[in-house]
Amino acid sequence: MKLLRVGTAGAERPALLDADGNLRDLSGVVPDIDGALLADDAAMAHVRVAAEAGDLPVLDAAGVRIGAPVGRIGKVVCIGLNYHDHARETGAQPPAEPVVFLKAADTVVGPNDTVLVPRGSVRTDWEVELAVVIGRTARYLDSAQDGLAHVAGYTVAHDVSEREFQMDRGGTWDKGKNCETFNPLGPWLVTPDEVPDPQKLGLKLWVNGELKQDGSTAEQIFSVGEVVRYLSHFMTLYPGDVVNTGTPAGVAFGQPEPKPYLRPGDVVELEIDGLGRQRQELRGA
Repeated sequence: MKLLRVGTAGAERPALLDADGNLRDLSGVVPDIDGALLADDAAMAHVRVAAEAGDLPVLDAAGVRIGAPVGRIGKVVCIGLNYHDHARETGAQPPAEPVVFLKAADTVVGPNDTVLVPRGSVRTDWEVELAVVIGRTARYLDSAQDGLAHVAGYTVAHDVSEREFQMDRGGTWDKGKNCETFNPLGPWLVTPDEVPDPQKLGLKLWVNGELKQDGSTAEQIFSVGEVVRYLSHFMTLYPGDVVNTGTPAGVAFGQPEPKPYLRPGDVVELEIDGLGRQRQELRGA
């Protein structure tokens, strides 16, 4: 299934995209798409039965805002330097263990919402990422296979980053990762039955129509399942938590000088095979 949430910010309602590309209203079936729903096998089965029946109300998609595909996110956990090609382009050694940082849940916006370039920013950068949404509470998992078994679905994330704030202003990466609107998410939450192998997904990102990133999750240093397993030994992952699994080569930071960092007025588009497409216009904060 392809689940999503539509409507004005803060008042989204649940929906799904059917096999014919029609937007279907789920608000008569479930109150929202969130951790509580994803953890409830019976409720998810009810959604699937309703979807297969084909009689859910059709929504007019024209002009409808798409929100983040999961509501009430507890935390966003991110993995840095998780692609061999990205490590090479930045001159970094592949990490021996996953590099972990957090984004606040309030950085999450819809996939086509405006992204704000922070005041004083000169190095705002792009990063297309595969995100996973947790569907079962994960503690001390034993294997990568167990990690995958705790995933409720996959979606597209844009891990927008301010490199000066991240690297040159002291402390941890958090200052360059948590600016307002710095985590567009969606458009859909795609259930695992539609993603047979998360290590065989192509990722692409364009800036003003120019292809900048063209990678594959096959390049990941730590697989999706291994990332979830690893994280479960340092924190409890709850249903509705989001994990951004890293970005491939092609970010502005990895390019020759003058590096083409983002500016107000730029348009960024990104997509992952089978998971949909995002488009953001940038403006000043």
